[in-house]
Amino acid sequence: MELFDNLTVLSLEQATVAPYLTYRLAQDGMQVIRLEHPVYGDPNRFIGEKVMDEDRMNAYYLCINAGKKALTLNLAEPEGKHLLKELIEKLNVDIFITNQLPKNYDKLGIAYDILKQIKPDIIWLGVTGFGPDSNEGAYDPILQARSGLMDLTGEAHGDPQVIGIPLPDMGTSEHAYGLLMKALFKRAVTGEGTRLDMSMFESSVSWLTVPIALGKSFNTPITRRGNTHEFFCPVSVYQTKDGFVYLAVGNDRQWAAMTAQEMFKSLDKEEYKKNRGRIKDVANLNRAINEITRQHATAELIDLFTAITVPISPIKGVDEVVADPLVKKRLLAAKDTVSGIELTLAPPPNMTPFLEACEQTLTFPPRFGEHNQNIYGDLLGYTDPVSGSM
Repeated sequence: MELFDNLTVLSLEQATVAPYLTYRLAQDGMQVIRLEHPVYGDPNRFIGEKVMDEDRMNAYYLCINAGKKALTLNLAEPEGKHLLKELIEKLNVDIFITNQLPKNYDKLGIAYDILKQIKPDIIWLGVTGFGPDSNEGAYDPILQARSGLMDLTGEAHGDPQVIGIPLPDMGTSEHAYGLLMKALFKRAVTGEGTRLDMSMFESSVSWLTVPIALGKSFNTPITRRGNTHEFFCPVSVYQTKDGFVYLAVGNDRQWAAMTAQEMFKSLDKEEYKKNRGRIKDVANLNRAINEITRQHATAELIDLFTAITVPISPIKGVDEVVADPLVKKRLLAAKDTVSGIELTLAPPPNMTPFLEACEQTLTFPPRFGEHNQNIYGDLLGYTDPVSGSM
């Protein structure tokens, strides 16, 4: 038996932050059941290209919902609240997750104190934008703007930029994943359940380790700097004959090794021997390096810097990343038994025993209410399990 395959997660989820969290839990082998309103459902089902010949299965939704089951449930109705109670009891739910606004907890009957009466050892997690005392809505870019992440991203004298991935969403999911693991350990030791509250804002601000420590302790302001580094030089993107590379010289020994190479000998100057001198003249130095690198092919530069143990990488597109041998062998897959559509999914942060056992293949992202018959009908014994009231 795998470590987590006897655990059941019930999640009233939508958008990204809760679905990505439960996607991670599904990769551990937990039974994850997503709950959606029987009319509106998860808005992300409608986002992105309509890659399947059916509604509510658009491309954006497919990315982080493999390995789950899906139920519809109207928690605004008394019957829905009764069904929730039955689900928690009959499925022996271990973890309940929601990213609803806190004002809806009592109204929908999903508050921790309510669910604890049904199952005393339940682990309850509420993910919010700004904490359980706030009902302010939160989208990832809003969190990036308010948390300072956007101010740290972009060119030094340009506009603030959003990060290329939704870090507030996915970073919060990862922080919540850690909280859940601690809560499971606590329950294993004490038998007690836990209420957990995870704020996307607090999660996002926690990444600002250097900017906050240096800014508030030593009055050293940290802001966006483009591709360069605040404290090390040369560290930046440089053009090549056929693309771009990112070069990171982390100490004076590496700089000496670099300037010992014939193509960089012109940069072997006394004022550049120490990092402080290079930082002081970073703009001119980067221009000089760029004039050299653009005369050489990417592969040539990769070979040269790898040989002298100075970190360098080509700037790869997603297709190139997927083709990388280290990535290719860790990709996940999901195939729809109805349409035959096959999904290639991003690799997990670590290869779990469950993923190894299932050969890195998860069940296809569930259709809207796909498991109503299986759970409401077969398990709970209802004769009309696909009714809109559910």
